[in-house]
Amino acid sequence: MKIGFFGAGAMGGAILSGAIETGVIRPEDAYVYDLAVAIKEKYKALGCNIVESATELGESSDIVVVALKPQYAQGGLAQLEDSVDGKALISIMAGLTTETIRSWTKGDFRLLRLMPNTPALVGAGAFALDSETDLTTDEKDFAEKLFTSIGIVEWMPEHLIDTACGLSGAGPAYIYLVIEALADGGVLKGLPRPTAMKLAAQTVYGAAKMVLETGKHPGELKDMVCSPGGNTIVGIKTLEDHGVRGAFIDTVGKATERAQELGKK
Repeated sequence: MKIGFFGAGAMGGAILSGAIETGVIRPEDAYVYDLAVAIKEKYKALGCNIVESATELGESSDIVVVALKPQYAQGGLAQLEDSVDGKALISIMAGLTTETIRSWTKGDFRLLRLMPNTPALVGAGAFALDSETDLTTDEKDFAEKLFTSIGIVEWMPEHLIDTACGLSGAGPAYIYLVIEALADGGVLKGLPRPTAMKLAAQTVYGAAKMVLETGKHPGELKDMVCSPGGNTIVGIKTLEDHGVRGAFIDTVGKATERAQELGKK
């Protein structure tokens, strides 16, 4: 398949670069349309095809990955004109529903909406894909390979994509706050800042890896660390006293509601 990237900045570029590195996409099969000179030069050097218009991108590609910022989406999609008629679009634009995207784009095309997150930039993304897509079986298989090359993929109905936005889309920001706070606690008790930050980040990374690789419930893993009368259970009680669990639950809920509001604008 010939794959076009309408925008190859931070997120679009992470997907394209990861797919090239893992062999999911051959550079000669990739087409890039981006206004930034540095981005065009980067992907030209990798062997990708650089096109000079959105319509040329659509005409050259079997599937077009739309990686525009949502505020530029309406004008950008209009530039495709009818070049994607009979083809497939994959949207990674937050908050924009399939209904909205179809209303802004000419032609009769197949569409997959998904929610990425920024850890895709380091090959550890989490992607929520719309299971109600009308992509063909081959196109869906390709999409799964494309996004699993830089993270994990979960399929879900479109009405749950905004919830994924509130959880995994925004979630890295919540965890950065946790890492910073853990490091601050270490500094408070005498650790040098670089040491505290490294220990905090590795601790979060290691805990997440334990959940994913052991398949154990987080509560079970927590209990494995909590010795009777030990320092860990005292720390857990302190977190519970401050309502941390409820704060995270409410945070995901509020972020989901905001994603839903943005999708209606």
